[in-house]
This record gives sequence, structure tokens and C-alpha cells, in this order.
Amino acid sequence: MFVQCIFCCPLSHQDFKEQIVHHAATIFLISFSYCANYIRIGTLVLVIHDASDCFLEPTKIFNYMKWKKTCDSLFMIFAAVFLISRLIIFPYTVLYNTYYYSMEIFQPFFGYYFVNALLITLQLLHIFWSCLIIHMMVFAYLNHLSLLQKRKDARSDTEESDRTRQTLKSRKVEQA
Repeated sequence: MFVQCIFCCPLSHQDFKEQIVHHAATIFLISFSYCANYIRIGTLVLVIHDASDCFLEPTKIFNYMKWKKTCDSLFMIFAAVFLISRLIIFPYTVLYNTYYYSMEIFQPFFGYYFVNALLITLQLLHIFWSCLIIHMMVFAYLNHLSLLQKRKDARSDTEESDRTRQTLKSRKVEQA
């Protein structure tokens, strides 16, 4: 399936290459963690990644259904969980334990360098996607502010035209 996606899927997403690197690194990491008896590391990576993914899929569904408010609310929850789990929990639990704490217990060997290279690759991708998510949140906020301003302007234009009509009516009454 992964190979099929590489060769057959169109390059429709702006982060297609990053997704391929992410999935390759994750597959190697989970496979190697199972083979090298690093089950806890592989499980933690899966749990941390799945924490935000359970909010992303419903967000996509509501986006396709054109339920904007529900989609925006779920996206904000997704963004919060993503940023917390991948920029705070992942580096301070998984990366710290594999990079520093394991050096106190074991001597480094090939698996140490391989696992940490994959974990750091994932962390760099998390930072990249976090920047994209924050950019989307800022864009959505600015778009929301501009919509509010347009509504306010439309209301003030309506109120102004109502005042103008009343003024014209009162002038006609005074002239008559």
C-alpha cells in the first residue's frame, strides 16, 4: 500500500513529500522497535500520533459536509492536541528518554543511532506541520475578523441609509 501510494498518488498535497518521509520513518521506527525489543518506544510513538489524528478525520468529514462552525471547532481542538502532543509530550518523553536517559543505562550501538535519527526526523516534521497549522489558525482568525468587520460595515451602512430615508421623509413632511 505504501509503495502504491508513492508511485500512483497524485502530488495534490503541498506536503506530499513530507508525508512520504513521515510514513517511511514511522514504518521503519515501529518495525525496528518491535524487532529490537523497543516495544515501549514504538507504542509511545503510536499513542502520541493517534492522540491528534482522532480529531483530524472528523474535521475533514465536516469540512466536506460544509459544516463550517463544527469544522472550525474541531480543527481548533485538533490543533491544540497536535501542538501539545507533538511539540511538548513527544520531545520531553520519547526523545529525552531515548536520546539522553538510555545513554545512562546502555552503551550506544547501531539501534540507538538509528532509532534516534528516525525520532528526530519525526520531530522535524512535527515542527514543519506545526508551522503550517499555526499559519492556518492565524489565517482563519484574520478571516473571521474581516468577516466580522464586513458585517459591522454592512450594519452601519444599513443604519446610515435608514437615517437618510428618515431625514428625507421628515424634510418632505416639513415642506408639505
